[in-house]
Amino acid sequence: MKKWLAILMTALMVLSLTACGGSGSSSSAPAEEKTEEAAEPAAETEPAAEETAAGDVKVAVFWYAFSDAYLSTVRSALNADLEAAGIAYQDYDAENNQGKQLEQIQTALTDGYNVLVVNLVTSGSADAAEQILGVAGDVPVIFFNRAVEGDGEEGAVLGAHDNVAFIGTDAPEAGHMQGKMIGDFLVANYDAVDLNKDGQISYAMFMGDAANVEAIYRTQYGVEDANAVLTAAGKPELVYFNPNNTDKYQLDPNGAWSSAAGNDFMMTNLAEYSEDNGNMIELVIANNDDMAMGAIAALQSAGYNLGDGKSTKIPVFGVDATQVAQDAIAADTMTGTVKQDADGMAAAICTGVTEVAGGASVADAAAAVVASSDIYTMAEGFTNKVFVSYAPFMQ
Repeated sequence: MKKWLAILMTALMVLSLTACGGSGSSSSAPAEEKTEEAAEPAAETEPAAEETAAGDVKVAVFWYAFSDAYLSTVRSALNADLEAAGIAYQDYDAENNQGKQLEQIQTALTDGYNVLVVNLVTSGSADAAEQILGVAGDVPVIFFNRAVEGDGEEGAVLGAHDNVAFIGTDAPEAGHMQGKMIGDFLVANYDAVDLNKDGQISYAMFMGDAANVEAIYRTQYGVEDANAVLTAAGKPELVYFNPNNTDKYQLDPNGAWSSAAGNDFMMTNLAEYSEDNGNMIELVIANNDDMAMGAIAALQSAGYNLGDGKSTKIPVFGVDATQVAQDAIAADTMTGTVKQDADGMAAAICTGVTEVAGGASVADAAAAVVASSDIYTMAEGFTNKVFVSYAPFMQ
């Protein structure tokens, strides 16, 4: 038995180093070639051990919503990485319903899945995370992308369990990065952006989900950090376009961060705020690229952001650097976004899963992720909380 376990762990650790798309890449072909080369010696000595390993590892991956554009990219990359690693997996769509996700987890456990990868529906909810961990028992759980603890609750979940890890992003980082990007752009282009020449820039802010810590920080720092850059350059702070909206944002009512919400908001805004009225919105800040793209579609219907070199361009900023957003930036219909590395996220999850499947503790698995690429860092004070770095993205 000990010999069998040793062979199993060795085979799977080899897979973790070769099959997961390292350094933010999910290149399947090279991974498969390396896996085959590394696996040959083990196959010659103990062919049954490798076959058993592949059969024993069953990973259930739970997504808060298949409809999320960024996570669709992560899902495609992760599926490719897991397939290259020879790991059996099943995807589940919670359709933005936390109760449904918990039921799916219970079903997966009954069906024999022994590693859980969870994109929590209720972001930042320690209670929801604890419910899942209570159902999981000793089965390792890797949460990803959506925070499992609220602001001020750091360690409430991740510091209380031995069988849990988190792979995601440092929530404030995207907001800080977006805010600085916006501030720098406005300082360099202030007169062109100030359409009504009143000496200030009016902006709209589209928020994805009031309870999501990523959305909260992006909404806060996207404006605060832009203002810091502006005032340091002797420019006035941004002014929210609608003085009657004391929240200073428009919130997707379904918490879906959707292009439909961004489009609806902007179409409604443009019915009242326009160049003809002297109160045109001069800047759009969105929590993600989907909402940004919805806003751009509305602007284009009004003759803006056509990318033809003639129409007026309203600066629009998002977060994620989805392919659609990258294409829009290249076409000069969008100004900038913050890259949330989908391939890097997928590769980190795959490495963590493979390490855990090979017998490593979740803390050791998290350490292996951080060691695999410089795009990953361990959160201060944790041994099981991995951050995937953001990066600015402009033309």
